Order: sequence, then C-alpha cells, then structure tokens
Amino acid sequence: MQKSSRRGTEQMIKFAILYIVLIAVWIYILTVFKRRKLEFFYFLTGSIGTFLFSFFLLRNVLTRILTTMTCFLTGLLGNALGIFKSYTSHSILFVENANGPISLYVDFECGGVIEILVFISLVWFFAVYSSKEKIVLSLVGTLWIIAANIIRLFSICLIINWFGNESYYVAHTIVGRLIFYALSIILYFYVFTRAQIRKQRVGEFGYDNEVSE
Repeated sequence: MQKSSRRGTEQMIKFAILYIVLIAVWIYILTVFKRRKLEFFYFLTGSIGTFLFSFFLLRNVLTRILTTMTCFLTGLLGNALGIFKSYTSHSILFVENANGPISLYVDFECGGVIEILVFISLVWFFAVYSSKEKIVLSLVGTLWIIAANIIRLFSICLIINWFGNESYYVAHTIVGRLIFYALSIILYFYVFTRAQIRKQRVGEFGYDNEVSE
C-alpha cells in the first residue's frame, strides 16, 4: 500500500512539473507572437492552449457541477409540466411515455464542458473586447450554453414523451443537436462575427459609426 501510494504521489508530482513546464513554454510562445504583432498566431495559440490546459485541469470538477446543474434545472421544467422527472443525485432524467418509461443519463457530453471552455478560451484572446467585456461575455456565454443544453434535453424528453421510445435516436441525434447548434451559432454570431464587423474599418468608414482620423 505504501509503495503504490508513493508511486501515485510521484506520478502526480511528475505530471505537475510537466504541466507547469508546458504552461511556461506556452506563455513564452505567446509573448513572442505578441512582440512581433502576429495577432492571428497569438489568438490561435492562446485559445488552443487555454482550452487544453483548463480542460485537463478542470474537466472532472466541471463535469460534476454542470451535469448536476443541467439535470436539476431540466428536471424543474419536466416536473412542472408533468412530462418527466429528474434524479439529480444520479444525473438521470426519467421520461414516461406510452411505450413505458425510459431513463436518460446526463453525462459529460450533456454538461457542455467542452463548449463552455472553448467559448471562454476564444473570448479571452479575441482582441475586439476589453478585459471587463471579456469577463461579462464569459459569464453570459456560459449561461447561454447551459440554457441551450437545458432546452436541448427538454426537447429530447418532450419528443420521447410524445412519440415513444422509438423516437429516442431522432430526438437525441438529430433534433437535439440541431437545436443546440442553432443556439450556439446565434451566440457566436453576436459575440464574434457581429463584433468583428462593427470594429472593422474600410477606408475612413467604420461600422460602429466612428470616423477614423
């Protein structure tokens, strides 16, 4: 037992050292891109690095929090309408229908961990916004993605309740994903595409109604 615990501790130390070294190298590369004003590479390297480091560090904690929260909030809607019930402690949605009940497990994919971390990583290296704006957008975007997941899960449960267990594949794989992707596109359009257009300059014309001197 002592040997196995020592090995586990040694592995954790090695991992921590490697993690710190990689972060240091990443930061150095970012400073090089920043000094040389290579904005695209700065944005790309910064966003990817932020996502990867935060994902490996926070994945387990965020998965537990987000799956529990999503299951609980989705269950509130289902319980209120009498369509399905949620068992938050097990992250399960229990859907009644004409063909018999079916249990849906709210797992890592349903929690939106990847989507939230990707969005925040992109926002923090998107040069259009100030630091305060990035904080606000990170919070708003996180809430938006959580809400999108709740709407997606609610839609899946609603379709199964109406059409039976045979509709699970269509509800989960097609309808649910289309709803989530549509809501994600709206978020990305307003946060990134629309903001970029407003900040652009063509000659002396600015999309945000400011005249360049």
